[in-house]
Amino acid sequence: MHKYVVPPSIRERVIRLQGKPFALERIEAARTALVVVDMQNYYVAEGYPNESPVARAIVPNINRLAVELRAAGGRVVWVQTDSAEALAKWSNHHKYKLTPERAATRLQKLSAADDGFKLYKTLEPRPDDLYVRKIKFSAMIGDSSNLDRVLRDNGLDVLLVAGTKTNVCCDSTARDASMMEYRVAMVSDCNATLNDEEHAAALNGFQISFGDVMTVDEVLQRLAPAAKRSAAAS
Repeated sequence: MHKYVVPPSIRERVIRLQGKPFALERIEAARTALVVVDMQNYYVAEGYPNESPVARAIVPNINRLAVELRAAGGRVVWVQTDSAEALAKWSNHHKYKLTPERAATRLQKLSAADDGFKLYKTLEPRPDDLYVRKIKFSAMIGDSSNLDRVLRDNGLDVLLVAGTKTNVCCDSTARDASMMEYRVAMVSDCNATLNDEEHAAALNGFQISFGDVMTVDEVLQRLAPAAKRSAAAS
């Protein structure tokens, strides 16, 4: 697993900007979603061309946070890349940023009919979780997905971002969410990429201007369970 500690210089800059280490001092579970990005076989499972081996190590942390957030009254959203409309809505990436062979592999193995699309085997999704398919790196941008509508329809405006890769789809989604007036934290030990340097650079940059970076333990320390309805009210 990545070894990430907030550098003192970054923490000092954050405190100078906002007056405290964390903008999210209290996380109201009823308004909170754990947004798990791209924890699919294509990005996680051994032997796939775009795997991030460290992503397999964060699965227990994602499962743990999902269990605790559900119990507190929050929701879990599983975001999966689907290549079905990739050429129609994101063609330049496939034409110019990938070799023809890599583009063809990506389109095939991220098809909903392929095992590469499926969530990694040791994750613990539940039927009553929310499921979103995205086209582009960011799930929040333009016509990439309906994530924004799903979140707002469920009264969710605090996002805990997890998944892979830290510095690509997770960071892109988290930054765009911040620009769309969500309050966002990237969960450092629930994110993974190819190496410690890229992981740290993404988290350092995010917390300066966009949102918080917290560990699972730090999230749980701030998590405020939703008020339970009384028997009379129900």
